[in-house]
Amino acid sequence: MRNIYERLDELEAKMRDESFRTNTGLGNEVGYYVFDYEPQEELVVRERVKEIEQSNTVERFGYELVIFDLYELILQILKDEGVYDDLLAVEEEEGTEYAFEAISDVLRFNDEDSLIIQHIIENTPDESVVLLTGVGKCFPILRSHKILNNLHQVMDHCPVIMLYPGRYTGNTLNIFGKVKDDNYYRAFPIVGK
Repeated sequence: MRNIYERLDELEAKMRDESFRTNTGLGNEVGYYVFDYEPQEELVVRERVKEIEQSNTVERFGYELVIFDLYELILQILKDEGVYDDLLAVEEEEGTEYAFEAISDVLRFNDEDSLIIQHIIENTPDESVVLLTGVGKCFPILRSHKILNNLHQVMDHCPVIMLYPGRYTGNTLNIFGKVKDDNYYRAFPIVGK
């Protein structure tokens, strides 16, 4: 079994490969990928993402790499919608579960016009690659299979990689290696362990 540093190096090498960006070998369908890792490796993964963000990604990869931290995106949308402070009060008064439901309603997680999906689409240029991070920080508010399913239905112009703290078997997502998120069959594991 390779360590996380070797696997992240391989991920970067794959992301630099022209066939990755053009989806060669996938029947010309847009690639959706999951890079799974052990939850205790989260800080190493975050540090590498930070390093990538700080570098010139066009020079580093040959295209624009668009990184979305899903947790930070949720917070920003709630603030933009003007409900962030209200939801903090709701959580204190009604409890966490109620607040989670309210957040889901505001962001329309289950709808075709999900605010998160809309934001990703509107902020992803053509000929780029999307990197989704912050999955563990969002759990259990946002489920990763919902993001992948909803995004797959409406975005087909660039590859998407989800960094996932848990296990992805090629059809099952297990966040933190313990909680079964749901089945998801459309993504490819991008780097083996």
